[in-house]
Formats: sequence, structure tokens, C-alpha cells
Amino acid sequence: MVTSFRHPGTVLTDRFFSVPLDHQRPDGEQIEVFAREVVAAGKADADLPWLLFLQGGPGFGAQRPEGRESWLDRALNDFRVLLMDQRGTGRSCPANRRTLARLGPEGPQAQADYLTHFRADSIVLDAELIRRELTDEPWSVLGQSFGGMCAVTYLSFAPHGIREAFITGGLPGLTATADDIYRRTYRTVAAKNAAHYERYPQDVEQAGRVAEYLAEHDVRRPDGAPLSVAAFQSAGAMLGQSGGSHALHYLLEDPFAGDELSDAFLYAMMNEVSFANGPLYALLHEAAYAQGFATRWSAQRIRAEFEEFDPRVTGSNPLYFTGEMIYPWMIDADPVLRPLREAAGILAERDDWPPLYDPVRLAANEVPVAAAVYYDMYVDRELSMQTAQAIRGLQTWVTSEYEHDGLRVSNGAVLDRLIGMARGNI
Repeated sequence: MVTSFRHPGTVLTDRFFSVPLDHQRPDGEQIEVFAREVVAAGKADADLPWLLFLQGGPGFGAQRPEGRESWLDRALNDFRVLLMDQRGTGRSCPANRRTLARLGPEGPQAQADYLTHFRADSIVLDAELIRRELTDEPWSVLGQSFGGMCAVTYLSFAPHGIREAFITGGLPGLTATADDIYRRTYRTVAAKNAAHYERYPQDVEQAGRVAEYLAEHDVRRPDGAPLSVAAFQSAGAMLGQSGGSHALHYLLEDPFAGDELSDAFLYAMMNEVSFANGPLYALLHEAAYAQGFATRWSAQRIRAEFEEFDPRVTGSNPLYFTGEMIYPWMIDADPVLRPLREAAGILAERDDWPPLYDPVRLAANEVPVAAAVYYDMYVDRELSMQTAQAIRGLQTWVTSEYEHDGLRVSNGAVLDRLIGMARGNI
């Protein structure tokens, strides 16, 4: 089914594609992947090259544009853009507590087995099938964050399908374990906390006051989930975004109504920590790093090595917020995840995850690749640079001008620079 409609300055076309659940069994169960084509108004019939956008995540659908905003404005000068809802997200065949409940009597094991097909390797093979339906030519690929990890997987598995690749905040460690990654990112998150409290010293007292209240009371979010001190700490994920420190400050500015936490604060916290819009993010976050090893709740284990993140109220010591980490208590606490807690546990213990990257093929890469590497809270810069050196011909732009969301907030400047680099114009 193909449906087209118009927005200011753009023509959008909705498309659905049938792909195998398991690409090793192409004649087996099929699922549906949704993608939205976006082209500049007046160019709908033009012979334009394709640009595939790979969204950050894992587990989130592609952006829903309302015109030529953000990086899309720059992209539409050159490309016909495809915004793909990665399998299990958005309008693609969903994978959540309701759909996974239908898998039959094997229960959690069947759910876990099903979810193994929703990592970057499957996403890339979906994209390659879709490309061959749309064009006979290689296409350009733009990968943001987790989408950048997918782009490196694409370069590993199907480089013949890529004309050029642009990666923003998403060069993965090719051989790094989840433990390696969290040992690095906890240090970065700690530095972000210190910088936040230096900017807003009054937040030390406010955060401590909220933490003390949560430690002494059974507080529930509006969806019924418990709001613990640890859950409150997880709001620190926003610190890696442009303006994230300011957003955290405003969250802490007036959290109480009298002697109780206000409804406004509780609703704001629910929006920050609920996985209703992206359950796969929680279920597959650590699995996105796994290659031949079990993660065994890596973020939880490694956190014990960093006492500054202890959720217990510690007097004069400031409460440190955590970052982009998933903990087992999150699965138990969130109503959208709780029915899948056994499946999540099975995934955490799985130790035969296949490789996501091919270092030999990457070392012989012939695809032009340009990557923006940030001083990033979510993606370790040193690991990114090691990977950049391991991919033949990859050019990097290392910058502190933007945070992790530089692609979105730079009004096309980040993408424009990467296009120029990949094409030898910069």
C-alpha cells in the first residue's frame, strides 16, 4: 500500500515492505517494515538519489517531519529521503508486551528468541531488501547514534548497497564489550553531573530533597509504577543532549506542592523514565553491544564500581544522576516491560550473539564515509576514534560544538559538513 500527502515544502509517501523475520530463513515468517519517503515539493518526479536515514535507539521509530525542519532541509536539496521505522518500531510490525504475549506456550524463551531478530544485523538486511525494491543503485546512508552503529554494520555486511555514509555520534567500538563501554561512559556521566552542579549549585539541595522524600515514601508515577531514588536518577539521561542540563534544572526548580511531590513533577518524571514509546530500547539496549558474550546486566554490575552513583541519600554528597543505562529494576517497575521481565533476563544471559561488524571488510572499505565524533555522554569518543582508524578511508570531524543531538539542532550544518567531507569538498 502506497499513500502520498503534502506538507509545507515536501511531498511524503508512505510505504510498507515485507521482510523475513529471520534473514537466515527467507522463506519463513514474514514481518512488515514501514518507511516514509520525503522529497522536496517540486522535485517529486525528479531523478534524485536516495538517502536512507537510520534512527537512533535502539527501539524508536523514525522522526515524523512537519516540513523541511532540522537536517531534513539540507538533505532535501540533494536527496529523496527514506525515513525507515526499524523493525518492531513505529508503524512497522510491532514488538511489545501485547504482541509478544501471542507467541504461545513456550512463553519467555519464545519471546527472547523472537527479539534476537531485532538488532542492527537484521535492520541492515531489511534496509538492503528495501533498497533493491526502490532502486538499482547504491544509496547514501545517514546514521544517527544507534543508527550510526547500524551504518557500520551495513558497511560490514553489504557495502555494495552504499554509495556514501554519514555517521553522527554513532561510531561503535568494534570489539568493545558492554562492560568496556559502561566503564567509560560512567566516568563521562559523572563529569556531566559535576558540570551541571557547577552551573546550578542550588540543584544539589533540590535533588537531595527529592531523593530523601523518595527514600522515605512509597511514591507512584501516574501510570502506577514506583518512583524510586534510582528511577529519579535515571532522568540524568537528558544531560547528554543540547540544553539537557537546563532541562534538568527546570525539572528540579519546583518539584514540590506543599510537603508532597507535585503532580506536574510526577508527570514530567513519568515522561522521562517510561518506556511506553520504546520498549525495545530497554529490552535490547545492552544486546546492541553484544557479540559472542552475555551482557548479564552490565550497567548494573559496573555501576557498583562507581560509588558516586549510589542511590542512597548520603548527606552532603550530591546525588549523581545516571545516563543511558538500563537496569533490571527498570523492567520490573515499568508496566509496559514487566510482562517481559523473564524474556529480558534470558536475553541478558545469552552468550552466542553473532558478530555485528567485520573488521577485515571494514579495513578494506571503499565506501566514502564521514563521521561527526562528539565529546559525547552516550558514545565514548576514544572507542569511536579507534573505530574510525579501523575503517579504511573514514574521515572524522571531532567537535565539541555540539552534543549528541547535533544532527537535529544544527539546522543542517552537521549534515552539510559531512556531505562535503565525504565528497572531498572539505
